[in-house]
Amino acid sequence: VGIGNPGEKYAGTRHNIGFTCIDLLADRFAIRLNDKRKEVVLGQGTIASKPVVLAKPRTFVNRSGAAVRYLATRFGTKPPDMLVLVDDLDLPVGNMRIRKSGGSGGHNGLNSINRDLTTQDYPRLRIGISRPAHGAIEHVLGGFTPAEQGPLDEALAQAIKAVEAWVAHGTDFAMNNFN
Repeated sequence: VGIGNPGEKYAGTRHNIGFTCIDLLADRFAIRLNDKRKEVVLGQGTIASKPVVLAKPRTFVNRSGAAVRYLATRFGTKPPDMLVLVDDLDLPVGNMRIRKSGGSGGHNGLNSINRDLTTQDYPRLRIGISRPAHGAIEHVLGGFTPAEQGPLDEALAQAIKAVEAWVAHGTDFAMNNFN
């Protein structure tokens, strides 16, 4: 599940890095994101010879939990078997971290998911968007600078490999090889 805000207004913003990853995964593994539901747009396919569902919530970031809960219910998936792709202000652009579980770090999307799943025990891949000196809201809803594009592209390429490793071998393997 890639976290982001729906609509063209937010395309390419820092807060939509989860959506960007889902789009890249869909392209890489020829998974069509064409199943539109009230809470999500999703596509089903395979990665590493395993069936997967790629999803982007149709809710805003601060209501991501409703979409994730819908997916868990619809597909009978337990939280440890879902990977959430999300932006992280505390990581520099170009860095990423995979964790089995954890707090929200103040991210409203993760707060929503934690609340709706009634757990924080689900893996997440956090992709750095850097913390500004001031104006966090404007920062997350803004785009990347030209200077950040190189590190961002490298991080996204690594994120795609990390997701594939997570699907094929699990969270521990992905953490050991991509953190």
